[in-house]
Amino acid sequence: MTPATSAREAILARIRAALPADRAPEPESITRTYKRAGNLPREACLDLLLDRLTDYESEILHVADESGLPAAIAQALQNAGETRLLADAAFPAAWLPAGVDVVIDRNLSIEAMNGIPAVVTTCEAAAASTGTILLVHHGAQGRRAITLLPDHHICLLHRSQVHELVPEALAAIAEHRGEPITTISGPSATSDIEMTRIRGVHGPRNLTVILYGAI
Repeated sequence: MTPATSAREAILARIRAALPADRAPEPESITRTYKRAGNLPREACLDLLLDRLTDYESEILHVADESGLPAAIAQALQNAGETRLLADAAFPAAWLPAGVDVVIDRNLSIEAMNGIPAVVTTCEAAAASTGTILLVHHGAQGRRAITLLPDHHICLLHRSQVHELVPEALAAIAEHRGEPITTISGPSATSDIEMTRIRGVHGPRNLTVILYGAI
């Protein structure tokens, strides 16, 4: 448990202790009537995810298995005209492409990360219904900073990690509920009062999703 997580748990425990006895029920006792399990066949579930990612203007690359990942990552970089790549120290070296300037994150400063155009990470799960990818910030998924600063996020998503609904995806990462989690639904974008869409305000302007592995 990180210091930040420990402090958070301590604060929440003090809040719970200060609440009156007749407070609202804990989340576990709340009746949930919304749909919590999908019924789409696996192929249809993947097609739905691809439809959402395409609608969000994400780049999608397909490979059969892990052996195709280095070439796919290199292709994503080439498509974006990039030659430098950021990756966490836990990212599998065998998946990194040759001939690319790879910078390994070992608690790099913000200044050291500035100017690196792309980052590659794995992820924990995805929800097809919303086109949302869930990152749990440990291991090859990297710390949150490296997924926010580069302009281009290359995310590896195993096809078995795709769930139809958000509740299913959240259930799949339930064991990590106390850890930092980021949800990504396409490249970062927002609209101002005149409805002008601006990309890259809160994170990468470009998202490449590389789908690999068996369903």
